Amino acid sequence: MTPCQPLPSRLIGALIQAGIRLWVRVLGRTVKAGEAPWLDGPAGGPGRIGAAVYDEYIQAHDLEALANVPNSGLMRDFDQLESSVFPAGQVDARVRDFYERTVCHRLEAWSQWSELFRPFGWILVSFVSRQIEQLNLPLSPLDTSRGMKSDVIQLVDRETGEIRYAGWLRRMLGSGTVTYAGFYSVCRPANYPHPCVKVVFPLPRGSATVILRPERLPDGSLNLVSAGKCFGDPGFYRVLQIDEHTRRVRYIRAMQETTHVYVDEEGVLRTDHVFRMWGLPVLTLHYKIMKLEPAAPAAEHAAPGVVE
Repeated sequence: MTPCQPLPSRLIGALIQAGIRLWVRVLGRTVKAGEAPWLDGPAGGPGRIGAAVYDEYIQAHDLEALANVPNSGLMRDFDQLESSVFPAGQVDARVRDFYERTVCHRLEAWSQWSELFRPFGWILVSFVSRQIEQLNLPLSPLDTSRGMKSDVIQLVDRETGEIRYAGWLRRMLGSGTVTYAGFYSVCRPANYPHPCVKVVFPLPRGSATVILRPERLPDGSLNLVSAGKCFGDPGFYRVLQIDEHTRRVRYIRAMQETTHVYVDEEGVLRTDHVFRMWGLPVLTLHYKIMKLEPAAPAAEHAAPGVVE
C-alpha cells in the first residue's frame, strides 16, 4: 500500500484534482443515464482507488470476482473485435493468445519520458496518482526495474455467468504500488460502429475512459488507437459523476494513445505504448511479454482483496 503522503503533498494533490473536476464540470457535456451506454463503466468514490476498487464494485453490483482463473485473459475471445475493418483472425496468434490468456504471461516494463513533458508528469504522478493509487505511471526505468505483478480479475454476473468486465490490476514488484486498476470490455462508440476495446480507470468521483479502435498491421501485429475528432469517436474521455443519473464528460481530443503489440525479430512478444498530447510524444512504455508454461498459479474464485 502506498505510504501516507505529507500534509502539504496531500493538499497540493487535492487542489489539482479539484481543478481538473472543475474543468470537466465547466467544459464537459452533460450525459444522462442511458444516453451513451458505450461510456458506462465503474466510477471511483471520493478517496483512494487502488486494488480495493474491484471489491467495491462487485459489492455494489452483486457480482462475483474470479481472480487469476487458469488460462483467463482480458478478452474471452479475441474474435469479439472482428469487423469489416478489422480482420481479427489475421492477427498474429501470439498476440491473440496474450489477450485471451493474459494470466499465462509475465511483463517487464521500461518507461521513456519526453523531456518537455517530464515536469508535468512528475507533478501529476507525485501529487495525484500516488495519492489515489491509480494511473501511477513510472517516472523512471528504475521504478519498474524489478518487474510488474499482473492480476486478471473476472467480474461475473452471479445469475447469468456473463463476464461484465475483466479487471487488470498491475503493481510494481519493488514497491507493491498499484500502477493501473483497469476494467476491460468491448464497446461500439456512437460514431464508430465497430467493436473497440474499452478501458475504464476509476478516479475519485468519476473515471478516465479510453476507447481504442483495433488495427491489424501487415506483419500481423496489433495497433490499438485512441484517437478521434469529436465526442462519440474512439479516444480519451474524462468522466465526472455528478449524481446517480448524470455525468459531465469531456472528450480530450489532444490526448491520444497508441498501443502496438508485436513479435520482434527474435520472436519475443513486445508492446510499445505511446502517450501523445497535441501530437507530441509524452511517454512511451515498453513492455517485454514472456509466456509462462504451465499457466501461472491461480487463486480461483478468490476475491480481489486476497490477491497479493
